[in-house]
Amino acid sequence: MTKNRNKNKPLKKIVISLFVAALLIFGGAFAFTFWQLSKINTVKISDTNEDLGISDKATTEAEDSSGITNIAFFGIDARNTEEPSRSDSIIILSVDTKDKKIKMSSIMRDTYVTIKGHGKTKINSAYAYGGPQLAIRTLNENFNLNVRNYVTVDFFNLEKIINSIGGVTVDVDQNEVDKINGYMQETAKIEKKLVTTVKRSGSQTLNGMQAVAYTRIRYLKGDDFKRTERQRTVLTSMLTKIQSTGATKFPSVVSELLPLTETSMGSMDIVKLGTKVIASKSTTLEQGRFPADGDWSAQTISGASVLVADMEATIDKLHKFIYQDIKPENK
Repeated sequence: MTKNRNKNKPLKKIVISLFVAALLIFGGAFAFTFWQLSKINTVKISDTNEDLGISDKATTEAEDSSGITNIAFFGIDARNTEEPSRSDSIIILSVDTKDKKIKMSSIMRDTYVTIKGHGKTKINSAYAYGGPQLAIRTLNENFNLNVRNYVTVDFFNLEKIINSIGGVTVDVDQNEVDKINGYMQETAKIEKKLVTTVKRSGSQTLNGMQAVAYTRIRYLKGDDFKRTERQRTVLTSMLTKIQSTGATKFPSVVSELLPLTETSMGSMDIVKLGTKVIASKSTTLEQGRFPADGDWSAQTISGASVLVADMEATIDKLHKFIYQDIKPENK
């Protein structure tokens, strides 16, 4: 069991960032794409290897593994405009047309890394220090990656999005029922809405408010590690539901989400990537979390609780997952 490290925050942004990422990819080849993509807030960042922290080794590995595109996805909380936002969600989404898969690699936000110009600290601070470009550089330099683009999403009404697709299917544990209902009570007071409580455990369809509450659960066995798993569970269920509904509902969902995204990718970049995915039928979703079990220790450094990773082992397993399709083993 891991230690509780930070005060729990609303986590809508985390699942949203992943959901938007997948929508951008899966939606790339639809006829309405150009009109919809015009709503995206495109922010250009440097494209040089030096500025992005991409090493020659990372470049060679990427070239040797053609058919794999890595994109960074950040979920941030920008409600407090008085201070820069940290990236509480950090995901490397790998579009693998070679193995016909889309892979989600969660990087734990408390991982202790080196951030250029700021020494060693938690990886989620990189975004606050230097925005997406420094956050990408930090990923590349610490994990020897070749990430060149990103998507960032702040808070949004995830509840409404999930409701618009008819809810999501989740297998709820018995000890999660009370937690879900408790978080919904908090949300209901803020939004002045009625609560439909979860009455049982087991596989069931959760509505928007219930699903968002599920992703927020932290203070049970596995704390933040289990929480990231819940977030990926909801994302996977959402994508499965979207695929099953087909193209008729897809445009309206995308229309709601795109104005809330920020990305370094241009419309043509997204269209090309989406076309590749559809042409290769890369619809299988795989997920991993890094550092993996056995490759980290919880420590307190300068008063902060951090995860100190065995970086050599973590890099090896992350690269095997992305480039060799070998999934890490986590309990």
